[in-house]
Amino acid sequence: MNKLETPIFVTKSFLPPFEEYTDKIKEIWDNNILTNLGPIHEEFKEKLNSYLKTNYTTLCTNGHLGLEMSIKALNLKGEVITTPFTFASTTHALVNCGIKPIFCDIETESYNIDPNKIENLINENTTAIMPVHVFGTPCDVEAIEKIAKKYNLKVLYDAAHCFGVEINGKGIGNFGDISMISLHATKVFNSIEGGALTYNDSKLKEALKLYKNFGITGPESVIAVGGNSKMNEFQAAMGIVNLRYMDKQIEDRKKITYLYRELLKDVDGIKTSKDIKNVKHNYAYFPILIDEKKFGKTRNELYEKLKDFNIFTRKYFYPLTSNFDCYQDEYKNLDLKNANYIADRILTLPIYGSLDLSTVEYIVNAIKIIKKEAIIE
Repeated sequence: MNKLETPIFVTKSFLPPFEEYTDKIKEIWDNNILTNLGPIHEEFKEKLNSYLKTNYTTLCTNGHLGLEMSIKALNLKGEVITTPFTFASTTHALVNCGIKPIFCDIETESYNIDPNKIENLINENTTAIMPVHVFGTPCDVEAIEKIAKKYNLKVLYDAAHCFGVEINGKGIGNFGDISMISLHATKVFNSIEGGALTYNDSKLKEALKLYKNFGITGPESVIAVGGNSKMNEFQAAMGIVNLRYMDKQIEDRKKITYLYRELLKDVDGIKTSKDIKNVKHNYAYFPILIDEKKFGKTRNELYEKLKDFNIFTRKYFYPLTSNFDCYQDEYKNLDLKNANYIADRILTLPIYGSLDLSTVEYIVNAIKIIKKEAIIE
C-alpha cells in the first residue's frame, strides 16, 4: 500500500465559509466593541444556550479558566474526587485553586470514573466530585448524583468533549452543579478558543460573572479575587457561524465512526467503543484499545508504525495525570489498576467531519498490514 503524500492528523479544526465569518465580524467594525460582553457575545450565549438545551450558560475564554471559575463559584475547598484518565487541565485546575485531587479508578468500558469506587475515597475534607465525560461518553450521572446527595457534595463535570451530547433528550450540561464544555479549535465545535459553563441554579450566574471579570462589581468596587476569562467578539462570531454547521458535522462524524467500527470489528486485538442507548453522541473521538497479545504489537509499536503510512494518531490519555512529573511524588502506589491498563493501551484514530471515508479505509488497511507483519514476525 502506497504511503499518502499528505499526512493525516488525529484532528482537523472546522472552519466555516470565509465570507460568512467576515460578514459576521463586520458588526465589530460597526459597533467598535471588541470584548467585555459585547452584543455578539450575548447573541452567541443565547444561541448556544438554546442548542445545548440548558437553563443558563456562561461563556469564557477557554475551558480551563472555566473550570477554575467554577471551582471558585462553587466555593470548593479541601479535597475533590476526580479521575486521573483525563487531560492535564482537569487536574491542574484543582491544584491551581489550592485543592488536592483525590484520584479514583475508572470503568474499563466507558473509561469514565467508576462510581462504585467513589464512596471509599470520601472523608471529612471532601467537598466535591469532578468527573470527566471521557471522549464524549457520559458518566453514570444518576449514580454520581446519588452519592453527591448522600454526602452533600458538589458535582462539577468536565464535559470538555461533550458538545451536543444528550441523555434521554436532556442536554449533558444539565447534570451536576456546573458542566464545562470546551469550545477549543480541536473540538467537535469551536469558537477558535472558548468554553461554556452550563448550570441550572440562577445564583451561579452572578458568581461566575464575578470570577471571570476580576471580581469587579462597579467602577470602584471589587469584592472577590477574580481573573480575566471574558470571551471576545471575534471568538463569539466564529461560534455563531460554526453553530450553523454543527448538526452536519456530527452526522459526518457518525458516518466515519460507524465505518471504522465495521472495518475493525474482525481485527483481533482491537476493541472499539459502542453507542449507548438513549444517548445522543457527538462522535468527538475514535478511541481503540490494543490488546498486545492478540494484536501482536503494543499500542506504542502501532503508534510508531502508523507514522510510516503518514498517519499520526494520539496516545490519549497517556500518561495518567497522577503520573505526571509534577505530581508523581505525591501520588505513588495508588490503586488505579484499570486506569493504568487503559492508559497503556489506548489510541485515538483520526476523526473529523471532512475526513474522507476512503481515508478511513486507508487507515484501517494500514492497521491490518501492521498486524499481518506482526504475525509473520
